[in-house]
Amino acid sequence: MTTIYIFYLLLTGIGVGLVSGMLGVGGCFIMVPIQFFILKAIGIDPTIAIRVAFGTNLLVVLPTAISGTFRHHKKEVVLWKQAIILGTVGALAGFGGAALASHLPGSILTKIFGLAILLGSLRMITAKPIRVEGEINKNSLTYVFWGLILGFVTGLIGIGGGVLIVPIMLIFLNFNMHEAVGTSTAMMIFTALGGSLAYIILGWHHPGLPAYSLGYVNLLQWVLLTGTSVPMAQVGAHLAHKIPAASLKWLFVTVMIYMGLKMIGVFAWLNLPL
Repeated sequence: MTTIYIFYLLLTGIGVGLVSGMLGVGGCFIMVPIQFFILKAIGIDPTIAIRVAFGTNLLVVLPTAISGTFRHHKKEVVLWKQAIILGTVGALAGFGGAALASHLPGSILTKIFGLAILLGSLRMITAKPIRVEGEINKNSLTYVFWGLILGFVTGLIGIGGGVLIVPIMLIFLNFNMHEAVGTSTAMMIFTALGGSLAYIILGWHHPGLPAYSLGYVNLLQWVLLTGTSVPMAQVGAHLAHKIPAASLKWLFVTVMIYMGLKMIGVFAWLNLPL
């Protein structure tokens, strides 16, 4: 891997840490596309590249989520019961999604990833006001249901789940924006751990992996991304409480739309240098 790619990964880690702490997401919609394009550029088969991007992304999310959760817990916006139910169920369901991903071609996985991000962003745009009247949903079975769905998707497209659970918390579970950000960050500790283990196991000794890989997790990329994202997650979590909830929501949506379109291939199809 050349110096310029190492620089890109370090810069990506800084951005991911900020986004993770500010928005309660793992930064998958930044990390996965950049890792994928770098792996392809150094000669890795696209199908292997996207799986490695998914697996490595999940392992990066783990320490980043721990770092961000610490800050959000101090601000008392982490609802631990809901986070633990979602995270535990999601971690178990993630093995099923990862197993399916290990048998799908890269072209399908990238489009599924992009579509999932776009659907989440569009639903955020059409969501109800940031705080609906009444308390949050406290039905444990509701969180088990969403944990199963989110866990499977987490494993399938290699995300921590925050990019999808935040809209669900706002729309269906009656969270406010800051509660959704804090609780989703805590949930990702569990889903990222389960998902990354699945990708390590399913990719063990697979031919064509890049150097320094443990299954579908590349340790070199993990070190570069984690080294910058973890400390910056603290900064991002601090900034989240300085930004109005409405502004936080639109920042979240804008980044999601851009990365979703990029992974689907819309910009390439239109010959746009984005």
